Amino acid sequence: MALDTWLIYLLAAVGLSLSPGPNGLLALTHGALHGRRKALYTILGGALGFIVVIALSMFGIGALLKSSLRWLAVLQWLGGAYLVWLGIQVWRAPAIGFELPSGAPARSGASMFRQGALSALTNPKALLFFAAFLPQFIDPARSLGLQFVIMAGSFAVVEIATELLIAAFAQRLSPWLKRVGRRFNQACGGLFMAIGVALPLRP
Repeated sequence: MALDTWLIYLLAAVGLSLSPGPNGLLALTHGALHGRRKALYTILGGALGFIVVIALSMFGIGALLKSSLRWLAVLQWLGGAYLVWLGIQVWRAPAIGFELPSGAPARSGASMFRQGALSALTNPKALLFFAAFLPQFIDPARSLGLQFVIMAGSFAVVEIATELLIAAFAQRLSPWLKRVGRRFNQACGGLFMAIGVALPLRP
């Protein structure tokens, strides 16, 4: 993967990790309820779930590209349209907020890991997102396996780092998100729309 392509991918991955979603909200809640260290189990489970979703999306797309390279252009334009649509939805989304339950029971690390993984694996929007997102960066002339390692590894590192910060500052972030969350959503939505428009037009 070329460096400039990887940097665009990295920027988009950061935008996805910061935008409203079930795994980010789960890290926020678990960080506030159980602390940053326990929330790490949730975050690692979510990262593993996303790696599986990326694998399903990427190797499914790779099999399609083997039949005809024309599918790459089709997928890029459809993916770009989906990213624009997703950006509009994120732009219009209300600010995130949550109320902490009183006397939350202790949770085992294994159960938190499973919840994080299932949150990623059972989110149909994640599969749709990566099916739209990954064709923008796949190079059919290069090893699909190596590209998977780079893309999945980069996304997992970004997701873990972002959600660790969210979990660590959960108590402070919740009121901040209620106050400026709408503008934050608009920034993330604008990023997705810009990527959706720009990437299919690349030479």
